[in-house]
Order: sequence, then structure tokens, then C-alpha cells
Amino acid sequence: MAEIKVYLASVGCKLNQSEIETLACRFVAAGHRVVPAPEEADVCVFNSCVVTHIAARKSRQAVRRLRRRNPAARVVVTGCYAQVSPDDLEADVIVSNADKEQLVESLLGEGTVPVLPPSLSPLSLPYRRTRAFVKIQDGCDNSCTYCITRVARGPQRSRLRADVLAEVQARVEAGYQEVVLTGVHLGGYGHDRGQPPRDSLWQLVAAVLSQTDVRRLRLSSVEPWDVTPDVFELWHDHRLCRHLHLPLQSGSDGVLRRMGRRYTVAEFARLVTTARAAIPDVAITTDLIVGFPGETEACFSESLASVQSIRFARAHVFPYSARPGTPAALLPDHVPSSKKRARAARMRTLTTRLARQFRGRFVDRTVEVLWESRSNGQWQGLTDNYLRVATRSDADLAQTIRSVRLDAVTDDGLYGVVV
Repeated sequence: MAEIKVYLASVGCKLNQSEIETLACRFVAAGHRVVPAPEEADVCVFNSCVVTHIAARKSRQAVRRLRRRNPAARVVVTGCYAQVSPDDLEADVIVSNADKEQLVESLLGEGTVPVLPPSLSPLSLPYRRTRAFVKIQDGCDNSCTYCITRVARGPQRSRLRADVLAEVQARVEAGYQEVVLTGVHLGGYGHDRGQPPRDSLWQLVAAVLSQTDVRRLRLSSVEPWDVTPDVFELWHDHRLCRHLHLPLQSGSDGVLRRMGRRYTVAEFARLVTTARAAIPDVAITTDLIVGFPGETEACFSESLASVQSIRFARAHVFPYSARPGTPAALLPDHVPSSKKRARAARMRTLTTRLARQFRGRFVDRTVEVLWESRSNGQWQGLTDNYLRVATRSDADLAQTIRSVRLDAVTDDGLYGVVV
């Protein structure tokens, strides 16, 4: 078969990014070429998202842009939007999430793609980023009432530990300085193999640290009920990034019950206190939904007070977005859009201030920064505890970890000088 030029893109979560990287590996392994722009492509593959109405709109717009930029290319769409609303997308081919693993084979024809064990896929990665996203599981068995992802992704499914370890090591050998373990429900890893699980997220983390040469290991997001105080011992290994993304979703117990979340605000706050005591300078980041059905002004005030008390290092704030097919969409007392927008603005004002306070604690300190990219003469990078750092340097810092003295807080991070 003649070489096919493929353009790959995605929106949404880190899991979508990981899947796009895997698809790129498989196309290259089959003898084809991944190109940087849709205008150069014979085939454009897009991994879509539907977690909010904004993500859905971005997915539709992205597919239309691909069509405009290269009318001759074959447009293939997969991902969560393609799973739940395929007729909304202007695609030549729709590939379900269930068939995503065979996307390359289905496009190129049976027998045209070498059968590769998952551990080999990163070796042929056609482009390199500083951080590698490694998918360890897919799907979710939780019952959060607002979530369309569990509908789109299906039940919990875990990769074999040996395959994950092999992929992590391959990424390290390819030059990646940081590996991010990602999935839909990270803490569900291994639960599909029976109870008690023969494997678990925390056993996997311990194995990655002990059996690979990973320089930095980060967890993408962990549900609060999957974290117990005993796991904090893992952070004695300095390679495990001091960053826990724990989705709170709401600071009101009444709203949490309607969301189907399995904790109270007090339980969440105790977990954060324990984590901070066990892991010095840990960054606790979160997701927050405002304007959930039945959220009164009193509930929202409770949520503001909870967030103020917990003091997150960073927060993603979303106005509630009703997703067809979810229980929450059928709940009474939906909040008007204008109120949701106003509450989101108030919550973002608070979380922006708290994030700046967290960053301010590190001024005049020396930290290790993994440098990712350079723009207009200024390098951008991340500390292990998720501080965004900028510096100016004529040296090539890409994909290196360097000591940096932090001098000042900026609007979205800190500024420092390489020492």
C-alpha cells in the first residue's frame, strides 16, 4: 500500500491525548506518515469530546474546520461525541469508542497493519512531547449523575500491568522526562479483575517506580474515595510528582448527594489535610461544577466557603451542562443560564486568588523545572507540583529538568532564573 499522510488531533481530556499518540504510533508502524497540518493529509483523524456543551461545540467546530481546510481529505471522527451523537458530525467515517483500538486496521484494511503489543507502540512515536500520557484503563463503573463520559466510554476495563510497565519504560527510553498515568477512572484500575482486585492503581504506581527508570511520574486525576492515608507513603519516592488532582465538584453536601458523589465536604477536607501533612508542598487541584440542578444561593455560598477553606492550588470551574442520557438532566430545579454564568465568574475569581496565593509561597525558592516549550524567547515549564514557570534563556532547555530560582508571581505562574 502506498504511503498515506495522516493528520491527528483531539480536544478534551488527557486520555484523548494519549489515544491520539497511540494512533500515531500505529499509523507510523504500518508504514504511513503523520503530518503537522490538515492541508498535507490524505486522512484527518479527530478524537472528540462531549463532557460539556462547550466541549461538544468545539468538537463540531473542529470537524468543520478540518473539512474546510482540506476538502479532499477523508475525515474520520472517534471519541465520546462520535459515540453519543454521531449524526451531529460532518465526518466521512465514524469510529465508536469500542472500535477505536482497531481504527487503523479498519481504515487501512485487515492484514495491512502489523500486530504490535502495546509495549512497542511508543517506540515509533512520530512526534515527541516532554510529557508522555500513558493510558492504564478505560471506562467507569461509578454513578455520578451528571457524567456522560461513563455512558460514552462504557464499563471499567484495565490494561495488564506488564503492558503498562513496558510502555512506561519505552517512553523513558524514547527520551520522555515525565510520564502521566491517565484513564477515565484511574482509581478503578484492576477492579474489573474481581474483588478484592488482583491489582490496583497504587500497586501499579509502586511497580512503575520500582521497575522502570521513569524520572517523573504523575497521576492525571484520582477520585477522593480511591485515596487512603496509607498510599501517601508512595510519595517518599521523589519521582512521584507532588500533585493530586482530586475532583471536589461541589462544596455543598446537598449538591454532592444529588451528584451521586461518595463523600461529604468534611471527609474531602480531612483527606486534603492528611495529604498536605504527608507530602510537603503538594499541589491539590480540583474540578468544580456550579449551577447544578437544585443548587440554591445558600448551596452556592456553602460551596464558596468550602473552596475558600480548602485552598486549592488550581481549579477548573465549569457551569453545569445538562447532558442528554444522564440522570441529572432529568432532575428538577435547573438553574438559569445567567445565574450559572454569574456563579462561575464568582467561583473563578476566588479560585484565581487562591491559586496566586499558592504560587506566592514559592517565591525566593529554588525548584526543579521540566522545560517544555519556547515562545518569543521565553521558555515555559512545570515543576513536579504543577507550578507553571517561565524564564528567558538562549540555551536549549527543551526536555531538560533544571534548577530554577523563582523570583516573581505572574498572572498564570511564576518567573524564575535558571541556576
